[in-house]
Order: sequence, then C-alpha cells, then structure tokens
Amino acid sequence: MAAHVRKAAVAGTWYPGTRAALTAEVDAHLAAVPPRAVAGRVRALVSPHAGLRYSGGVAAEASAPSRGRCSLSAVLVGPSHRVAFDGVRVYTRGGFETPLGIARVAEELADALVRAHPSIKADAWPHREEHSLEMQLPFLQRVVPELRIVPVLLGTQTRAEVDVLASALEAALAGQDALLVASTDLSHYHAAAQAGPLDARVTECVARLDPEELMARLESYRGHACGGGALVAVMKAARALGACRAEVLRYADSGDAPEGDKSRVVGYLAAAMSDLR
Repeated sequence: MAAHVRKAAVAGTWYPGTRAALTAEVDAHLAAVPPRAVAGRVRALVSPHAGLRYSGGVAAEASAPSRGRCSLSAVLVGPSHRVAFDGVRVYTRGGFETPLGIARVAEELADALVRAHPSIKADAWPHREEHSLEMQLPFLQRVVPELRIVPVLLGTQTRAEVDVLASALEAALAGQDALLVASTDLSHYHAAAQAGPLDARVTECVARLDPEELMARLESYRGHACGGGALVAVMKAARALGACRAEVLRYADSGDAPEGDKSRVVGYLAAAMSDLR
C-alpha cells in the first residue's frame, strides 16, 4: 500500500497541515450547514476546489448530504490544472493521503472505469500535484469514516472527451452504490457584480439537470467554469443512472470570505442530484 499512496500536495497551504487543525476547520464549516433533507437517493454532488478559507463553507454544503453514511465509494471527477493531456486519467491503486488519513482507492471500480474506453487510462502521474480532487477529501473523510475513492482527471474537457467519460461512468457504476462528485470552481477574477450573472448561467443548467445546454454554454465561453467538462460528464452520468432532479445547495464567491475582495472573485457552487427514491 505505501508504494501507491499519493501524498498530499496542498496540505499546509490550501488547507491546514495537521490533523487537529484540519479537523477543527472542517467541523466548524460542517456545523454551520443548516439541517436540510435532500429528497431521494443522492447520485451526484457538485463541489468547489479552492482553498478552505475561500470555499470551505460551500464545500461543507456539498458534503453534508453524505453525513450518516459509514461507508461510501466516491468517484471524484475534476480538471487537470498542472498536466496537459488528452482523454481521462484514473488513479487506480493505493490511496490519497491527507492529515486525516488515507482515503483508499476503490480499485475494482477504478479498473472497471479504465476498461470502459481506450482513452481512459490508468495513470498516477497527472494526479501528483493536482488539487482539484484532493480538496474534496477533508470534508468527505470527516463525514464518511470508511471512504473509498476513484480519482478521475480530465485533460482537454472537449465535448468528445466529456461524452466518453459520461458513458464510461454509466457503464462502470450501473448497479453500484457509488456517488459521483464533480469538482469545479465557476468564473474566475471578475468583479462580483459581473461574476454573479456569469455563474448563474451554470447554476441554471445544474438546477434543471440540463448537461446539454451547459456543454453548449461552456463551448461558447470556457470561462464559465474551470471544471465545466467534469461537471457535464457527472451530470450526464447521474441522469443516465437515474437522477431526475437537482438542487442548488449554495452559491458564493471568494469575496464572501473574511477580508475577501469583491473586485476580483472566484465563484463556488454546491449542488446535489438525486433519483427521488
């Protein structure tokens, strides 16, 4: 196991680097989430991946529907910020480490995803310094004691790449009790007054569970979301697996953080997709 443990890349910078400090910060965010019942079985979540200081409150809203589950396999889908590649890269062995411990990979599920299409490859290298999936772990580790993960990164996030991944997720997860998590931030570095309307073009599509319109909007303006392709793939797969409704849990921007700057913000979204069962 030790040879396959992916060490935390942003612990101590994007979030606290010790178990005690990270637990305290995550639990404080979770305690601030108002009680809310998401109707039906949650198939997929949308969650941001910025530093906890900025997006922690929204990330807590996204993870809250998983509270009360003792075990869970979560397929984490996000964009690659640091390594360029075509297709999809899956971390298939071992686990991801944070100060809260090691989130082990659901290896059979990861293998099934890789087998689903030739452009989906087992490759640990692009994951080494990527933050988009690591930032999902502190909250999920706190709410799900026996968490298993399948870390999935998209490269170019083209329509073809997104469609391949969506179909592969549907095939790999059919009949599985697994959760999809789309890791994305929304618009970057606009004034809040401009960011809000831009981000609404994404949240509207999520609320309607309309991945086709969202993909069209992303193709017309890629600045809507850094993980927009990941979001579309998760929405398509969730809908194919039975999700029939979506709920926006929270929207905020980085300017809402203490001493935040409203002149240059990043947008954050938490949402859940469920099948009403």
